[in-house]
Amino acid sequence: MASNTFGNIFRFTSYGESHGKSIGCVVDGVPPNVLLKEKDIQLFLNRRKPGQSKYVSQRKEKDKVQILSGVFEDKTTGHSIALNINNEDQRSKDYKEIYDKFRPGHADITYEEKYNIRDYRGGGRSSARETAVRVAAGAIASKILNHKLKNKIQVRGSVIQMGPHKINKKLFNWDEVNKNPFFCGDPRAAIDWGVWLDKIRKEGNSTGAIIEVIAENVPRGLGNPVYKKLDSHIAEGLMSINAVKGVEIGTGFNVSSLLGTEANDEIFPDNNGDYFYKTNHSGGILGGISTGQTIVARLAVKPTSSILIERNSIDINRQSIKIKTKGRHDPCVGIRAVPIAEAMLLIILTDQLMMHESQVGPLV
Repeated sequence: MASNTFGNIFRFTSYGESHGKSIGCVVDGVPPNVLLKEKDIQLFLNRRKPGQSKYVSQRKEKDKVQILSGVFEDKTTGHSIALNINNEDQRSKDYKEIYDKFRPGHADITYEEKYNIRDYRGGGRSSARETAVRVAAGAIASKILNHKLKNKIQVRGSVIQMGPHKINKKLFNWDEVNKNPFFCGDPRAAIDWGVWLDKIRKEGNSTGAIIEVIAENVPRGLGNPVYKKLDSHIAEGLMSINAVKGVEIGTGFNVSSLLGTEANDEIFPDNNGDYFYKTNHSGGILGGISTGQTIVARLAVKPTSSILIERNSIDINRQSIKIKTKGRHDPCVGIRAVPIAEAMLLIILTDQLMMHESQVGPLV
């Protein structure tokens, strides 16, 4: 299968399937002498792994990462870093009933049409299991950014809407995000979502979500004016995450309802011979290049396609069937997509920083 690589200078190539022996990736473009240990990567993976609450898949995976190459005496060597994560809790038997059936909402039918072969075990390559290695690559990206910019950039994300239920922005606090199973900065909403999602889960149904991911203290000048704009690169990376059906930057689609006098981010001189923006409708990016403001992106995640409610579909003979998908599935895949979105943004910022350095030189 082609197109398993993401990135330009800093890039990773992933491998593996949901029910194969392992998943992993090879990360290229990593500078030498960056401090890196397996535990640094494990901290990121632990936030994404399944089985941590009743609101996510109950598949039990330790997601223990192994660094196979590219690191010596806890420092990167400048060569390819190979990472491997063993699959430990595959239950392929859950999928034997659907080996000749297509699940609505899944990639089963499009993969079969394209490749004329199908791995029915949890979706194979199309499974969100692959996203674990993106998080691992994002951990390395974070170490590079810290190495180059002295811990300047901070990337973090939160679920801001689950199904029709939105957060109260007045109650939002980033310190609350890791205190509940929903990565939600509104503690009141997290309680309400727990009650609502538990009902959805017991009914065998699922729901979607909206995630907001931000990057603070991003220097001015990252990005490009035509191709590989910073915002188009972010959109590409976030849209590549499983189940994501929409991405917006800054005010996003709502900017279409504003007047020019409202949408323009006015610029003012400050008292230090520099300047500042009064607003941030652009989401920290103008003309594909970072402004120095907070980068703001949101992604819409569709409801989990695997549900225990009978739906209409077809089998491999194109005959009408009724199907419901057994197995261990997240009632809301948007929850565990938060650390994945953070990782993709870290990867993109690292790649953009390296592209900038290759043409313009170090950021000042």
